[in-house]
Amino acid sequence: MKFERAFKFMMQSGEKIKLPSWGGYWYWDNEKKTVIMHTKDGKEMDIRETERVIYTLYNILDDGWILADEENCPELGGEATFGFDEAIKYLKRGMNLARKGWNGKGIFIHLCETDATTNPFVCIDSSNLQTDNLDAKKNIVPWAPSQTDMLADDWVFFE
Repeated sequence: MKFERAFKFMMQSGEKIKLPSWGGYWYWDNEKKTVIMHTKDGKEMDIRETERVIYTLYNILDDGWILADEENCPELGGEATFGFDEAIKYLKRGMNLARKGWNGKGIFIHLCETDATTNPFVCIDSSNLQTDNLDAKKNIVPWAPSQTDMLADDWVFFE
């Protein structure tokens, strides 16, 4: 949903809101008359005190806001999941990702290192599944998403 609608949920119903990949959430503090940003680290900050103004504004302009709850928000006991569009952004930032729906637990994707003549590409890493003494590098291969992967909303950060 757009931020305008999410903001109304905060103001009128006291709901917590977040973007899908966030570990934390935002809520309206009626006493202070401001939005409080509850971070993935458990810290709380008045939105007026943000040091990353452009990042905060980009978030406000996002139309993917959801209500934060015990299922989708790590700070409330859940797990943050997101779509492939977000996954691509996180891959470009160097993060490791997986799908909750993948059968092989421990398998993840990441952006592979390249030389100056090769464009970056996505690799899938199954070295965590290795049970013998094979070379772990053989378990990291180029990966292309299926249509199911591209349409899935169960992408997560792989730790």
